Amino acid sequence: MASKNFILDTNVLIENPKCIAGLRNGEENNIHVPYTVLAELDKLKRDPRVGHVVSQAVHAILEDDKVRIFPPDVALGLEDEIYDDRILKEILKQNLEDPILITNDRILQLKARVYGIACEGYRDSVPFQSESQLYTGFVEDGEEPVANSFRWEQGTPVFYGPEGPKAVTYQHEIWGVRPRSVYQNLALEIMLHPDIDLVSLQSEAGYGKTFLALAAALYLVLERKDNTYRKIYLVKPVWEIGAKMGYLPGDVEEKMLPYVRYIHDLLVKLHEMRPANRIFMTPDAESLRLNPKKFEIQPIAYIRGMNVENAVVVVDEMQNLSRNETRALLTRMGENVKCICLGDTRQVDNPYLNESNNGLNWVVKKLKGYRNYAHMVLKGERSRGPITDIVLKSKL
Repeated sequence: MASKNFILDTNVLIENPKCIAGLRNGEENNIHVPYTVLAELDKLKRDPRVGHVVSQAVHAILEDDKVRIFPPDVALGLEDEIYDDRILKEILKQNLEDPILITNDRILQLKARVYGIACEGYRDSVPFQSESQLYTGFVEDGEEPVANSFRWEQGTPVFYGPEGPKAVTYQHEIWGVRPRSVYQNLALEIMLHPDIDLVSLQSEAGYGKTFLALAAALYLVLERKDNTYRKIYLVKPVWEIGAKMGYLPGDVEEKMLPYVRYIHDLLVKLHEMRPANRIFMTPDAESLRLNPKKFEIQPIAYIRGMNVENAVVVVDEMQNLSRNETRALLTRMGENVKCICLGDTRQVDNPYLNESNNGLNWVVKKLKGYRNYAHMVLKGERSRGPITDIVLKSKL
């Protein structure tokens, strides 16, 4: 069978940086990249939304010495023309035998037809996934178990924790909260384990990670019999729209309230399920105010210089922390601290970070395999409510 000449458009390389190997099909086909595409990748590498994927695409090109890049002479003579036409004219100038342009840009597909160039969409495009998405907390059959990971064995999740493999056939119930899925139950398993100091949970909105973490924190601080935890800290990075925190009236809690109102609502819900009187200053008051001796909300900037001990620390939206901020935060953790890191690397609000360069992803990437660290991706059928359920199922 004759080899094919595939020419790659920018969008294909970005949607799936591994497309080169897939299209090459071993040694069978030839892969070409127009010089115009390189110029476009060079522009996009500065875009925080896709820069991390561009670097993977460039790495894939560099690693494959059989990828042919069109010489720049044609492209540099077409700089006044629009992007699509430059690519098509580059292809025509190469005199390749039966070139096939691979692009998911439908306008470019139509233009290729006008120029008489065969064109196909790339069918195997897959969304980029960060380390915190790829490592779900489970290992496959035949893989060596990672410390504090799970594996399905005959339909039952087996936990490879500090004490050795253990089938999780029981269901946790803490602070009146019963897990809605097997994954929520396993998340509680690692959050409550006495020998696991640091836990990270990744999931889309609606899978209950914040609610579970707060329930676990209340249990660990207020109920567990061998309890040595004295306080809960809620740490949250703040990316503001409108008035800055410094111009808002009140103390730290009042300044933070607009950004953590949902945390307060979840605590009230848990308090209604089972009284958490010590968390609030006056638990019978109509407006509940947190007791700073038992529960404190801190912006990330206030953590520097602190030495946190005998506490449960919940870090919310950790994907909005930089690597340096994450290191500064976690090195504040002293003796007898349980730290629970929550986030979703697909929802990065910090304009200086991206899906792979963020605090949550760095934690998974660097700490996976340590004996006192565990990670899990929450998923399942049931979530926040019926509207959230259909949104998640429909991939809206």
